[in-house]
Amino acid sequence: MPTNVADNLATLKPEYERLKNVHMRDMFRDDSGRFDKFSLQAGELFLDFSKNRIDEPAFAKLVDVAKAADVEALRDRMWAGEHINITEDRAVQHMALRYFGAEPIIIDGEDVSKDVAAVLAAMRTFAEAIRSGEINGSTGKKITDVVNIGIGGSDLGPAMVVRALSPYVSEVKAHFVSNVDGADIADALASLNPETTLFIVASKTFTTDETMTNANTAKTWLQNALGEAAVSDHFAALSTNLDACAAFGIKSDRIFGFWDWVGGRYSVWSAIGLPVMLAIGADNFEAFLRGAEEMDQHFLSAPIDQNMPFILALLGAWYRNIFDYSTHAVLPYDQRLGRFAAYLQQQDMESNGKQIQRSGEKVDWETGPIVWGEPGTNGQHAFYQLIHQGTGVIPVDFLVAANAHEDLPLHHEKLVANCFAQSEALMLGKNEAEVRTELQAAGKTETEIADLLPHKLFPGNRPSNTILYKKLDPKTLGSLIALYEHKVFVQGAIWNVNSYDQWGVELGKQLAKALLPKVTGEEDADSHDSSTQGLVKAFHALR
Repeated sequence: MPTNVADNLATLKPEYERLKNVHMRDMFRDDSGRFDKFSLQAGELFLDFSKNRIDEPAFAKLVDVAKAADVEALRDRMWAGEHINITEDRAVQHMALRYFGAEPIIIDGEDVSKDVAAVLAAMRTFAEAIRSGEINGSTGKKITDVVNIGIGGSDLGPAMVVRALSPYVSEVKAHFVSNVDGADIADALASLNPETTLFIVASKTFTTDETMTNANTAKTWLQNALGEAAVSDHFAALSTNLDACAAFGIKSDRIFGFWDWVGGRYSVWSAIGLPVMLAIGADNFEAFLRGAEEMDQHFLSAPIDQNMPFILALLGAWYRNIFDYSTHAVLPYDQRLGRFAAYLQQQDMESNGKQIQRSGEKVDWETGPIVWGEPGTNGQHAFYQLIHQGTGVIPVDFLVAANAHEDLPLHHEKLVANCFAQSEALMLGKNEAEVRTELQAAGKTETEIADLLPHKLFPGNRPSNTILYKKLDPKTLGSLIALYEHKVFVQGAIWNVNSYDQWGVELGKQLAKALLPKVTGEEDADSHDSSTQGLVKAFHALR
């Protein structure tokens, strides 16, 4: 059995007490081999974690925490198809979706690898036929645009991936609609031609309220332009509810299913990735899967102290549980990863934002940071001030490619220089002697120096990881996403929470259904609290 979580985390306290007043600039000064000790390559990705508030004894203790939590055993149980999602009694097997090995993948006594391969093959056949013009719209015109209608995991993953891999997009342009706010679908439809547009409705049950509201609006838009008979030529579904799809007007060979052992936020590798395959092509989609598989194999086999997902997870727990840092910034120096932080918000916060242990007992420790971020260098001119000189400390992940897709002189070199400079500045800071020397060189008087000096001090000693990769291509992106998936798993295991349910999402949905007739005016809101009653009345007054 794993060690008690609180006791396990408490073993790190002596290391914290020993290091809490040690500055990283001194660690680097005293150890010329620090970078080599605290960096590693895993497939497509290189991780530098030397700019963290650890030394070798502290790192060894972090590894011991993972061992005491029996994380490796839970990882192996997940890969073996056991029902580690205990509240829904399900296996967790998104790794099966990108496994190209020969071994069977057993879930509930059955080898699911053939089913996975069959769905992937059907996706490939359909995507290639659309991209080549073998399958066209109802008027015979080639499909040029696909609109994915989904929400949560049925939207964030595919939307992020298509944006990240835009240099590989050809033949078909992908658009994404998720919000029930009518502005979302109205803006998407405004520039599209019904004759050349394909809609993909991504809803496992084909009942998700936001998705079906948008799907019915899209259907009406199409019918008004091309007639009811055109629906079957312009809609596909990612669902397991065959009857509902048929009633909607979707042909059976345009319905692509997935399984209950694939969670929504882990589903971009499944049929949910169809818009990605349509946009970048089947071969590039396969490379995307293979990049994830490469990280999976590293995660499954590398020792903890050489295992990239474990290392990121342990550093995250170190800062969340021991230093009490409440947020974590993911800052890609890659404009096309502009939605990556938003994707990781769901990946991390929906997975581990829990207050109940797997045993049913309440937790007595923090179970996750607030994850946020934006691309550099834009962020440098927005929120980096808080990261550098704010009263709180925000650990950072920097992501950057060695090579750009564009051949524009000095653009990428300046981008990389900025990325490396930010991590260096966060680590080093600027002390009083350095500021004084700088101001004296600028010709400031002693009075001016006294006034300016405190404002120009940087505390430094602020931790960061840097993830470097050759180029943001499909394989690399697959590895990068899988890295963070596994990081979240490790942290959930350390905190003893179920990372694969999301009951907290349900309450708001239930209350929204109850409130809808009040908002439409069909019922009064007297049964609700006074604030909600007042808001409904104010809403009607403004209508």
